[in-house]
Amino acid sequence: MNTTSVTLRLLDKADKEVLKLPRTVKGALYDFQHKFKANPRATGLQLKQLKGDNRLWCARINDEYRALLLRLADDDWLIVSVKHRKEVYENLDRLAYGINQITGGIEYVDLQVVEESMLRRSAPPQPTPAPAPPAQPQPLFAHFTNDQLTDLGVAAPLVPVVRTLTTEEQLLGLIEYAPQLTGEVLLSLFDGKSHEEVLEQVTAPVAAPDPVDTEDFQAAVERPATVVTTTDEALRDALEGGNFGRWKVFLHPTQAKLVARDYSGPARVGGGPGTGKTIVALHRVKHLVQQLPPGRNKPVLLTTYNKNLAADLRARLVELGGEELLARVDISHVDQLALRVVREAEPGSSKQTIDDNQALREWRSMLDERGGTGWDAEFLHDEWTQVILGQAVASRTDYFRARRAGRGRNVTRPERAEIWQLSEAFTQRLDRLGRQTWAQVAERAARLELERERRIQQIERQREEAGGLDNIHLMGGSAGWLRHRYRHIVVDEAQDLRPGHWKMLRAMTPQDRNDIFLVGDTHQRIYNNQVTLGSLGINIRGRSAKLTLSYRTTRQILGSALEVLSGESFDDLDGSDENLAGYRSVLSGARPELHPSADWESERAAIAELIAAWEDIPLEQIAICVPTNTMAQEVAYSLAQSGISAVEIGPDGPRGDEGVHIGTMFRFKGLEYQRMIIAGVTEGLVPRDAVLRLKRTDALRYRREIQRARSLLFVAATRSRDSLAIFWHGTPSRFLQPLLGGG
Repeated sequence: MNTTSVTLRLLDKADKEVLKLPRTVKGALYDFQHKFKANPRATGLQLKQLKGDNRLWCARINDEYRALLLRLADDDWLIVSVKHRKEVYENLDRLAYGINQITGGIEYVDLQVVEESMLRRSAPPQPTPAPAPPAQPQPLFAHFTNDQLTDLGVAAPLVPVVRTLTTEEQLLGLIEYAPQLTGEVLLSLFDGKSHEEVLEQVTAPVAAPDPVDTEDFQAAVERPATVVTTTDEALRDALEGGNFGRWKVFLHPTQAKLVARDYSGPARVGGGPGTGKTIVALHRVKHLVQQLPPGRNKPVLLTTYNKNLAADLRARLVELGGEELLARVDISHVDQLALRVVREAEPGSSKQTIDDNQALREWRSMLDERGGTGWDAEFLHDEWTQVILGQAVASRTDYFRARRAGRGRNVTRPERAEIWQLSEAFTQRLDRLGRQTWAQVAERAARLELERERRIQQIERQREEAGGLDNIHLMGGSAGWLRHRYRHIVVDEAQDLRPGHWKMLRAMTPQDRNDIFLVGDTHQRIYNNQVTLGSLGINIRGRSAKLTLSYRTTRQILGSALEVLSGESFDDLDGSDENLAGYRSVLSGARPELHPSADWESERAAIAELIAAWEDIPLEQIAICVPTNTMAQEVAYSLAQSGISAVEIGPDGPRGDEGVHIGTMFRFKGLEYQRMIIAGVTEGLVPRDAVLRLKRTDALRYRREIQRARSLLFVAATRSRDSLAIFWHGTPSRFLQPLLGGG
């Protein structure tokens, strides 16, 4: 037998059993895979075929444990389980494996393990005082036929077991060890979705594109639905356990398809919180780099909207592919990228760049100095940022013609003239102070990159006219051999980029296959940067996809978070509606806790009391989210009075290493915690009184701000992995009414 190219893989679900093994056995398994790939027939491995089965084999890991393997081909093996040696040779009928007829992926089930898991979760029988026999519980899936279940992708060997389920706890016990699609289908049906809805939202996205041969295991192992590891590094990550190791190894079939797809142009991946959009973006970067020719440049850009998230992307990309991968990728948050472009063109500029809060203060100061104009500083700032800068309006005449769709109140021609005058005065004020806003930087960078692109296109046209020859004089005059800055651009948290950012990015890469890949969720938009990508030259029509399975938070928390969004409609970054249909989780836990208080002081005391009771949780895995910075400081003080250390989250992340993390809702984007507390969810704070007053003066802006406030609360609620506690004092926020039973 030729042993020079032996392939050994680990099936996704096998790692659930492996992670529960003693550490010494995990180490032995890592050594085993090296020995097996060197020579499966080595005497010490004791490789043997199990009786009565032509594919199932076992091999020795150490004295006590054995690997169960499927032989896919002569030199291709798949570890499906690791068992104690006493469990390997008995009752082999319990070991069921095959190829799923819908997904075409290999599935393995130990029916005994599944049934034991169901029994562990079943509540002990309660004594019945009445003499009458108790009513027989109704099977959970009595309304669905066997064919319907298998058509949705439920593993055929589990259908008889599914028929016996009568409680949610039993269902959760089955799902723990069932193939992934089986779990997703059953939970969706249990949650009340129809057969048609589950078929569309859960099954169809992972169905094999071609007819499935349920006997062809070699073809099956190459399909995205067969989630496996193959490398030493991947196996080590799988053995580490926890989400951090798994994300590098086990992509969901839907994620794997999106990562590897060849797109004819810009593409977008949406999905709710925790569905792995960032993971897809990182794996997409790795996939694109693997397609590059050798070189030392960085033709792939990975960008997002702030510094914290960019730093996290860098760290995770190193974990995914090491320094070799990082060497071909430029990682920069989009404002930093824009500032770099501007400084490259204007090396002598020493302007200080200010954020939106600082800009608002300057607007208010200017309006105060003018003795009051009747205009609201926030309205003027948004008009200047979204319309004048966002559409690159260069003159008063252009502003009179500018579209203001979605901007709220109508403005007359005389009012436009006044707004233009105030905007010019504000721009001049910033110039005198030596300051600029990030919106100005983005627009300036966009103009510079568009001009650079025009020069590149001019050179290309001249080259074509010259039969492929370069015009040396033209190239010399352009300060070098001009080319687009990047070949591929990947954008994370795309919903929070400005129009100027998108125009800049579009000009930075040639319009070609796989040019721009963006991930984001408009339900999590926390800034007012609403854009239509098609109008900015980024056409994603027909190249949009959606992730629907949450890996972060429980079904109970997810359901409550979705209720916070009830009644709102969201866009898809391209002028159409977006929704979270099919958004689900296979994780389960307690429903969110609701804690009313009489006042803010007693609310803070109740928070400290709850955290003190969480003795088993590291403080760094607990977070408290509040509406304002002042409230964050007050909570930190109250915790300190109770002997609980805390660190505030600033623009650059947590300001310390030890303690409960405290911050405003804006600070928690992209973060996750074991336990989450949202405090101060009081009417007038969430949403703010200033937003509520807009209802009388600017109905459209009121709806926008209400939607943004809902999104902030939604983001905060979905940061939690295990438990969520919501506190308020006085009147609870209107957003909590669905959770309180108020509709």
